[in-house]
Amino acid sequence: MRGGGEAEGAAYRVTLRVPLEALRGGLLWLTGFAGAFVFVEPSPYEIVSLATIAVFALTGLALRPAIMPLIFLLAFYVIGFMIAVVPVMGQPKTMQWVMISLYMAATATFFAAMLGTNTEARLRLLLKGYMAAAVVATMAAVAGYFHLVPGASALFLRYERAQGTFNDPNVFGAFLVLPALLALQRMFAGRPAQIMRGGALLLFLAVGLLLSFSRGAWGQFAGAAALLLLLTFLTSRSSRERMRIVAIAGIGCIGLALFVLALLSVDQVADLFKERASLQQSYDTGPTGRFGRHALGFLLALERPFGIGPLQFAKIFPEDPHNAYLNAFMSGGWLSGASYLTLVSLTLAAGLRGVFVATPWRGPYLAVYAAFVGAAGESLIIDSDHWRHYFMLLGLVWGLAAASARRCRAAAAGPAAAAPAPPLAGAARQRA
Repeated sequence: MRGGGEAEGAAYRVTLRVPLEALRGGLLWLTGFAGAFVFVEPSPYEIVSLATIAVFALTGLALRPAIMPLIFLLAFYVIGFMIAVVPVMGQPKTMQWVMISLYMAATATFFAAMLGTNTEARLRLLLKGYMAAAVVATMAAVAGYFHLVPGASALFLRYERAQGTFNDPNVFGAFLVLPALLALQRMFAGRPAQIMRGGALLLFLAVGLLLSFSRGAWGQFAGAAALLLLLTFLTSRSSRERMRIVAIAGIGCIGLALFVLALLSVDQVADLFKERASLQQSYDTGPTGRFGRHALGFLLALERPFGIGPLQFAKIFPEDPHNAYLNAFMSGGWLSGASYLTLVSLTLAAGLRGVFVATPWRGPYLAVYAAFVGAAGESLIIDSDHWRHYFMLLGLVWGLAAASARRCRAAAAGPAAAAPAPPLAGAARQRA
C-alpha cells in the first residue's frame, strides 16, 4: 500500500513539474520578446522580467559559486551609487536612477543563475523571443522611416533616424546586433535552406541597423561579426567547415555591401548616411566635445573618490559622459568605477575561456559573447549603463561560461559524472 502511494506521489510530482518548466520557458521567451518595448517607464520589459524572476525564485533558482564574482561586483557597483547619491538625493530622478541600476544588476544575476539548469533549452527560448522582438522592432522602424503607416513616423522616428519600438535610435541599433549575429550564424550551417533563410533575416535586420544611423551600432556589429567569424573558424571541427565559413563570409559580405548600396540609392537614406558616416561630428570635437569631456571627466574622477552623484555630470559639462566607464566613476565614485572595470574585464576573460569548451550551446554562446564584446567596446562612447539588453548579455555570458566549465569538469571526471541529472533531481537540488 505504501509503495503504491509513493509511486502515485512521484507520478503526481512529474505531472506538476513538467508544466512548471514549460511555464518558465514561456516566461523566458516573453522576457526576450518584451526587450524591444522600452519606450515608456516602467516598460513591458520591466513587468515581464520581474514576473519571470519571481516565478523562478519561488520555484527554484540556484546561485552557484561560479557566478558569485558577478554578484559581488554588481553589489559593489550599486553600493557606490547608493553612497554617492546621498548628497544629491533631493534632486529629481537621482534615486530613480539608482533603483534602475539596482534592477539592472538583479536582471544580470537572474540571467546568469537561470542557465544553471536546462541551459540549452532555456537559452534557446530566450533568444527566440529576442529574435522575434528584433523582427517586430525592425518592422516598426521600416514602417516609420518610409511612412508606410499613417502616424508611424511620429512613433518610430527620432531626428529622422529610425528608433523602432525604442526611445533612442542608438539603443535600437545596438539591440539588433545579437539577432543579426544569430542570423549570420544560421548561414554557417551549410544547408541551402538555412543559408537562404539566415541571409534573408540578416538583410532584413541590416535595414533596421542602417536606418538607426547609429555609428556606434554599425561599429559594434562590424567588430562583433568579425569576432564571431574568427571564433567560429577557430572552434570548427574540420577544415571543410572552415572553408565553408570563409566562403559564406565572403559571399555574405559582398551581398550585404550590394544591399546597402541599393538602400543608399534612396536619396533620403543617402543624405543622412553621408552626414552620420562622418568620423567627426560637431559634438565630438573641441575641449568639451565628447572626447574632450572624457579626458576632463577622468581628471575630475581622480579628485572625487566618492564621485559627484548620479545625473550630475551634465550640470558641470555641456552633456552627459557618453562613456559608461567614466559614468561609473562619476556617478558612484571609485568603488563603482573600479567594480565596473573589473566586472567587464572578468566577463571578457571568463567568457573567452568558455567559448572553447565543446557544448551543445556553443553556437549561440559564440554569438552572445561576440555581442557582449561589441557592446563593451561601444560603451566607451555611449552611456549603456541602463541598456536592458546589455545586462542581459552580461548575465548570459556568466551563466554560459559557468555551465560550460561545469560540463568540462564533469566530462573530465568520467562518463558517469558527465551524464546529465534527471530533471526531477535537478529541480529538487535547486529547491534544497
